Formats: sequence, C-alpha cells, structure tokens
Amino acid sequence: MDFFRLRTLRELSRRETMAAVADALGISSSAVSQQIAQLEDEVGIPLVQRRGRGVTLTPAGQRLVLHADRIFAVVEEAKTDIAELQNIVAGDLRIATQPSSASSFIPAAMRQLAIDHPHLDIVMTTMGPAEGVAALRAWQADIVVADDISFDPDTLEGTADMLFLCRDQLFVLLPAGHRLGSEPVIELAQLRDEHWALDVASSAYCRAIRQACRDIGFEPVINGFSDSFEVVFALVEAGCSISVMPGLALRDFGESLTVKPLAPSTYRSIYAISRRGEARNPKIAAVLDQLAKSAPRDLNRS
Repeated sequence: MDFFRLRTLRELSRRETMAAVADALGISSSAVSQQIAQLEDEVGIPLVQRRGRGVTLTPAGQRLVLHADRIFAVVEEAKTDIAELQNIVAGDLRIATQPSSASSFIPAAMRQLAIDHPHLDIVMTTMGPAEGVAALRAWQADIVVADDISFDPDTLEGTADMLFLCRDQLFVLLPAGHRLGSEPVIELAQLRDEHWALDVASSAYCRAIRQACRDIGFEPVINGFSDSFEVVFALVEAGCSISVMPGLALRDFGESLTVKPLAPSTYRSIYAISRRGEARNPKIAAVLDQLAKSAPRDLNRS
C-alpha cells in the first residue's frame, strides 16, 4: 500500500470532506478522490461512503486508519532513532502555535535557534490549539504550542508528550477613564452590564470566557468578534467595549487602555506538545529546550 494514499485516507477520517483534505495536503479534490480510489483498488474493498456533502469511512476504512496510525508512528520512531544516532540539529521543523505565543516569546526562540543551529529551518504557522493538535496528528506540524483553556490535555493521553512552558494570567481590558479603572482587581460579575469584544482566534477560548459568565448568571453582550488582537484593542480603546485577554497578548496594549487582573486570579497553562517519543530527536529536543528558555517566567501585571 502506498504511504501517501494511506495518509490521504487518514486525513479523510479526521476532516470528512475531500475539499478539506485537499487543502491539508496541498493537492486538488479530484486528486484526493483518485488517491482513495487507488487505495481501494489496492486493498480490494470499499473504504469510504458518501454522506450528503461529506464522506464517512466504512468499517474497513476505519480499521485501515488504525493500522495507518501505527505505521506512521513506527516510521517516525525510526526517523527519531536515526536522527538521535546522527546527533545533528538540522532539517525542517514546523511549529503550530496560538497567536498570543506567536506574537510574544516564539520569535525570540526562533532567533536564538537560528544562531545556535544554522542548519535548522523552522516554519511557524498560527492556528487555534485544536487545529494545531490535528496538524500534529497528521504530521503537518512537529511541535504545537497551546494552552489548557483552548483544549483538553487529557485527549492527548498516550499519543503525545507535553512540556510545560509557563502560566499566563488573564486580565480585564478597560478604556481609559472607565468607572472600574480605579479598582485593584475586577470580578466578572462587575462586567455584566458591559459590552464585550472577544478574540475568536481560538473559538474554544471565546467559549470558555462566555461560559464563565454564564456560570455566574449572565450572558455577556458582545459587540465585537475578531481574530485580531489589534481590533479588540481598538474597540476597547474607543470606549465601545471591554475585554478579557491573556497576558501574552498584552505586550503592546498602549497607554489608552487600562489593564486590571481578573479576580479571582485566573491562569492558563502554556504547553509545547510533540508526538510521543519524538523529544529524543535532536532537532525537536533543541526547539523544546529553547521554547522553555524563551517563555516568560512571570506574566503578572500590577
């Protein structure tokens, strides 16, 4: 069986449409269909079936994907063993990361790695934690930087290794001159009558904030959704909204905004995630080590 065809089937099991698989693999939708058809010819049994606009796997397809998972894991283990014997930090490495980490400490880590390991070529892509974990599982990313608000670490049990990088405190953003601007800390309940702007680069983070409001008895009135920190800052700065954002995103918030700790003190943990056992690979080990060194130790603000 052809490896690329197995990978195509594996992607289809996760993404469920030919178009999504085509985007992930960088080929056309018709090429995806051809790869699946050729794989079905190789194994002699139908592997997929149409369901509306999507595609689901037959029992045979599901069984084959389980084998493919093990096959790819063994191949990656072999690559790691060879790389460990060579003890060379070189080659391509892909980091998938949430935007707040991408705009704070990861560039510094990449700069230092370029100095220490000039033959290591790193490509960073920003995406939500769930999308990043999917990319890791599909071998489209080698390391994912994500937080435990946006994804559940328990879902990775047995398939990935997690390296703790730092804790990131959550803060309330207020426009200058806001009625709560003199408060030392702010509780969510004090914000029930405000208009909110929320960063939706991670839909899970947005849902978590909204659910925290619901848990204390109110639905936040949201007048701004954006996947750009700058847009959220602009709405708050103009006095249109307030927001709750992590400290990593507040590097350049400007003097026209007031930043106050959320009470009770609320944190998220930031992790670097790699496939199980691949931290032995010298290039992955080097990047994990530098990420841990570059991550901020104290994100508290007065």
